[in-house]
Amino acid sequence: MKKLLMLCIGLASSSYILSQDVSDAVRYSMDEIQGTARFRSMSGAFGALGGDMSAVNINPAGSAIFNNSHASASIGVFSKKDDINYFNGLTTSSNSNFDLNQLGATFVFVNRDESSSWKKFTLGVAYDRSADFDDNWAAKGINPDNSIGSYFLGYANGVNGQGLRLDEISAFEGESYSQAYSEIGSFYGYDNQQAFLGYEGYIIDPVENTDENTAYTSNINGTDFDQEYYYASRGYNGKLAFNFATSYEDKIFLGINLNTHFINYERSTFLSEINSNENSTITSVDFENNLLTTGSGFSFQLGGIAKVTEALRVGLSYNSPTWYRISEETSQYLATDSPEGSAIINPNVINIFPEYKLQTPSKVTGSLAYVFGKQGLLSFDYSIKDYSEAKLRPTSDIDFSATNSSISNVLDTANSYRIGGEYRYKQLSFRGGYRFEESPYKNDSFYGDLTGYSLGLGYNFGNFNIDMAFSQAERDTNYQLYNVGLTDSAEFQSKFTDVILTLGFKI
Repeated sequence: MKKLLMLCIGLASSSYILSQDVSDAVRYSMDEIQGTARFRSMSGAFGALGGDMSAVNINPAGSAIFNNSHASASIGVFSKKDDINYFNGLTTSSNSNFDLNQLGATFVFVNRDESSSWKKFTLGVAYDRSADFDDNWAAKGINPDNSIGSYFLGYANGVNGQGLRLDEISAFEGESYSQAYSEIGSFYGYDNQQAFLGYEGYIIDPVENTDENTAYTSNINGTDFDQEYYYASRGYNGKLAFNFATSYEDKIFLGINLNTHFINYERSTFLSEINSNENSTITSVDFENNLLTTGSGFSFQLGGIAKVTEALRVGLSYNSPTWYRISEETSQYLATDSPEGSAIINPNVINIFPEYKLQTPSKVTGSLAYVFGKQGLLSFDYSIKDYSEAKLRPTSDIDFSATNSSISNVLDTANSYRIGGEYRYKQLSFRGGYRFEESPYKNDSFYGDLTGYSLGLGYNFGNFNIDMAFSQAERDTNYQLYNVGLTDSAEFQSKFTDVILTLGFKI
């Protein structure tokens, strides 16, 4: 059958199929605006306040609060500490990076017609980093029951209940691993490539040695598998907002953002497994996977702020879904050892997958703020986002349809609460905040809620200001090693610590 398909190459599809999953939708749907130091020190509770470049990313009407044209730039140190438990094997990892996380400017144009109710309008542009993917950790433990062999066996026996033919997961006689891996991916897709690695690496065997065989057994059996899993990633998710806002009677402020988004995400994972079981012919496995994701997207935001009194302000904003176009590339490596020898399957092939679309969920934010004249303020934001509305497109694609069904079943509506305050003494400002964000998953024991607090200082020199913020947050999660077979999870207790410095200028 495989030879017949090779002769009919003009009729065959040359596209790869990579199974996106729920975690991909969550990764690109979550937004964590790191923002200016003032914004961060008040835990981002700026929906009814405005007057800050990062506040524009919460409520686009916020730029109309500025009385003068303004610009700011922020740099920060962003750290993450993980305590990891994998089958009672305890490890700790710490990562930190230094980066420019915010840059923006708003230009204020005052209406010289004093009889007009529209007092001013603003034009602005603001860049904020909304996600940081830099991470590096290891999970180590003795898995009592499950081996990486179940990963390859699961694909070979069919993740959808239908086993794969032997002639569709094996190399021709005299064919190199690179040629076979590439052609199997082109004709049959990602699932067959995984089964190919397992078969050519002697991890799985067919029940019958015929082309039509669709049932397989594993050569890794028994208990107590010594596993070490290494994870390294880097990249970011950025947002560039083009802002327009206006003021009506200096009591009602309206704004709109047109946003462009960009994704750059690289991930490498490596599993090392050793066993000494008598009924295992494979005693050691090294398995590496590399992923490169790039993407761009578009969204818009609408917002309004109203001064109910000189002291009390209310705000409301709507974030549309983000419509992404995403491209992915992968590469893999497998090495196995047995008493009879070793096998190395290194195709040196980069799988380039067709571009796909992702629609993230929309978000609505309601805000309240009370300003105590020049002495200080209190602010509160409430946001709601339904992560189950995330969709891979085209929805007519059978694989995307199955993933979208999982998204609907696994993800949930998440609420977030942010409160911040500021006290001013002459030119000096003292700030603090607290935030609570619910898990996007229905099972919050798998991916927990986030809680955090923040502190900050600022000094106003007149034409420019300098601000510093310290924030810390915690979240417990479970990281599932693979989606098929070896689906065991490492348990994480994560602590995020940020220190941000901002310089702001009147322009």
